[in-house]
Amino acid sequence: MSGYSTDKKEFDKELNLSNLRPYGDTLNDGRVQTSFTLPVNNCEKSTEAAKLLANKMGLSDVVVAQVKPLDDDFTFYVLYGTFKDSIDYKSIESVAIENHAMSMKETDEFVKENIGRKIVVVGASTGTDAHTVGIDAIMNMKGYAGHYGLERYDMIETHNMGAQVANIDFVRYAVDCKADVLLVSQTVTQKDVHIQNLTQLVEMVEAEGIREKVLLICGGARISHRLAKELGYDAGFGSGKFADDVATYIADEMSDRKNIRRNSI
Repeated sequence: MSGYSTDKKEFDKELNLSNLRPYGDTLNDGRVQTSFTLPVNNCEKSTEAAKLLANKMGLSDVVVAQVKPLDDDFTFYVLYGTFKDSIDYKSIESVAIENHAMSMKETDEFVKENIGRKIVVVGASTGTDAHTVGIDAIMNMKGYAGHYGLERYDMIETHNMGAQVANIDFVRYAVDCKADVLLVSQTVTQKDVHIQNLTQLVEMVEAEGIREKVLLICGGARISHRLAKELGYDAGFGSGKFADDVATYIADEMSDRKNIRRNSI
């Protein structure tokens, strides 16, 4: 490919997880693709600016693969280049929830045997977030992509409060219905507003004195389990997770906590 350095006489053929690099054309070549928009018109100068910015990102042998003017003053670029650095994959500690998702039937049976009552889940898109797509995918009976929502489970009692629910109203409702689980979805993330909102919710739950009595779970496209834990939540679910993943975690965690309380008596 034009612009690609051919200094190497032989291609690497062995995968070294202690020195992991991106894969583009061949193993260990470090080739990556990136894209961004610049607030300038489409011209040779702006294309050169895009290449220089890619160099600043740590890419070399940069090729501008596509240029598309969005209007007179904005231009979109797709670039291809070589990333020199690597990471030690073996040193990374797992930050994901490792539970294997049970089916709806398996979860219902597990809850009957290990908890002995219905689990009460209250969910909402809180703060100024007006999007219900995330919370509905997990809560609504029809679910999403063939994964039935929590409403369809026999052993889960659900309360979907919808969108733009104030955190204080969310917490009060959870207290009134004696919720076991508070499930909050965040879709709007501009200027990290989801961080502010999620942090406020934790503070309100703690102020209400119920933090140790409930499972606090958040989800959304920019939510990870690591981020959720850092903000004070029990778990976080991002893209690619469904109601069965959430239900399995809830059932397992509540069972574990029940056993811990029983053993401490």
